[in-house]
Amino acid sequence: MRRTYTFYPGCTLHSTGREYGRSTAAVCAALGIELFELPDWNCCGASSAHSLDAELAAALPTRNVLLAQEAGRDIAIACAACYGRLAAAHARLRDDASFRDRMERVVGRRFIGDVRPRSLLEMIVGDGGTLEIAGRVRRPLAGLRPVSYYGCLLLRPPQTAGLWDDTEHPKKLDGLLRALGANPCAWSYATDCCGASMTLNRSDIVYTLVGRLLAGARDAGANCIVTACPLCQANLDTRQGRQERGMAIFYFTELLGLALGLDELRSEWGRHFTDPRPTLAEAGLL
Repeated sequence: MRRTYTFYPGCTLHSTGREYGRSTAAVCAALGIELFELPDWNCCGASSAHSLDAELAAALPTRNVLLAQEAGRDIAIACAACYGRLAAAHARLRDDASFRDRMERVVGRRFIGDVRPRSLLEMIVGDGGTLEIAGRVRRPLAGLRPVSYYGCLLLRPPQTAGLWDDTEHPKKLDGLLRALGANPCAWSYATDCCGASMTLNRSDIVYTLVGRLLAGARDAGANCIVTACPLCQANLDTRQGRQERGMAIFYFTELLGLALGLDELRSEWGRHFTDPRPTLAEAGLL
């Protein structure tokens, strides 16, 4: 049975995170998931709008939620920041009558409440299940020793974004990686911040945070890091210092596509700043 969702790509999946967008489309098609891109979607405001204008920061994700109601399908969201913003807006629309009335006037649409924002990772793992995915694996990822990295936005705040996994000790991404044949390593940094929102104005802090994550991954015995956030992927991929260089940073959809045998996605590996192909070759996956 095919599953259908409204798809919110956010500002990165058609641009700097194109490999995430392409791998998302490919693996969803292979798993029988139909994605309909939200017409006339707008930027969610991410981590910057709230520092400029509180009303704008609320209205941007709210408009996307209200637009998505027209199709009556849950909203699949690939970016952790976008998911957090839309999930928070949906919760306030549902629970706060004053906020709902104000946003309905600003956006010019009424809140019906029959769709909900969903993390792409939660949707793929939760709705289909890892057993179904394991049955479709064509190339087991036995040579990979990843650590699962959620970052600080995918499960926070727990009242809105973190309803689908343990917010302190998340397990869903490890479960997916095991279903793909990989051997995920245990570590203590799965939900630590990488500093993505400070990447332009405080790169010194970002290098420190990224360095801590990369060192933690190496100490855990990992040969790659897997994430579900384009901000985290870009930060970890490009901010590797001399001592940490060479750690492959994958989107979870890229490894899912590799395990499913979607060889057309190989061309996107060259878009990574830190080339992941040596890691894949060493693991016998090229």
